[in-house]
Amino acid sequence: MFNGRTTLRSVVVGVAVAALIAPACAAHADPSPEEIQAQIDKGNNEVELIVEQYNKVNGDLAATQTALTSLEADLVPLQSRMDAAHADADSVAVNAYKTGGGNLRTMSLVLGAGSSDAFFDRVGTLEQISRSQQQDLAAYTSAKTTFDAQKQRLNETLAAQNRQKAELETRKKQIEGDIARLDEMQRKADAAAKAAAAAAKKPAPTTNTNTNPGAPPKVNGAAGKAVAYAWAQRGKQYVWGAAGPDTFDCSGLTMMAWKAAGVTLPHNAAQQYAKVRHISRSQLQPGDLVFYNNLGHVGIYIGDNQIIHAPNSRTVVKVSPIDIDTLYGYGRP
Repeated sequence: MFNGRTTLRSVVVGVAVAALIAPACAAHADPSPEEIQAQIDKGNNEVELIVEQYNKVNGDLAATQTALTSLEADLVPLQSRMDAAHADADSVAVNAYKTGGGNLRTMSLVLGAGSSDAFFDRVGTLEQISRSQQQDLAAYTSAKTTFDAQKQRLNETLAAQNRQKAELETRKKQIEGDIARLDEMQRKADAAAKAAAAAAKKPAPTTNTNTNPGAPPKVNGAAGKAVAYAWAQRGKQYVWGAAGPDTFDCSGLTMMAWKAAGVTLPHNAAQQYAKVRHISRSQLQPGDLVFYNNLGHVGIYIGDNQIIHAPNSRTVVKVSPIDIDTLYGYGRP
């Protein structure tokens, strides 16, 4: 749930990022590349949590819309029966008017019976029509009362979810601004590292390289299909809220990877963790999901202590060591 604590965290991150980007005053030395990288990592962790909240509210909205549509569909047959009952009642009223009144018409039907059996048949038929109409009316009234209550509840839920989405959308520019500042910090860190390497006459270290050597892991079954899908997405850009085909965020990648294997997962790391079977690290097999950052990030295990994941907007879908971030847990779809 999106709350004030999350808002405060993101504001603190934004302030911390801005403070690092601003020119250093005379009393303080410029931050080291390591310090900048630490701030980048912290900022990306905060952004990931916001992204996953955005994905969750989108999923919740879709579920609520589906429930409303289903509720409307459930009322259709009851409405049809009620319309038919009203049509029958209208027909009886018209006939009664034409023949001089409902009671006279009913009496003539009964008295016109040629035998006692016919008499009771006609009385029974009239009673059956009346009971059927009453039952239809009672069923419709009960169903309509339940429908109205459920629809009101769903509409209230929908309104709350739309407000939550609007809040997240409003913060989208702020998040993108934070990411832009992180990118600027990274460029400064790279420049500092290159300058230090040049001074020491050593090759400068590179950051965020997409080193994905070798052929795709050989994995059988559904897990193999999930791994193969994720492997094929390497090099594609991270975009928050995206689930392919050309861009992904972390839970969008794992969702689509397992969709290729015939398994449905939500577009949210926390909801994926709630749905999968939890396992230990020693039980990990290719295709299993690895969760990080208090359920703010997820990747897909490919063996040899490596995952494929969509890390953040500064890089692309790539292979990384499993211990790339603070581990939360492991799950098998």
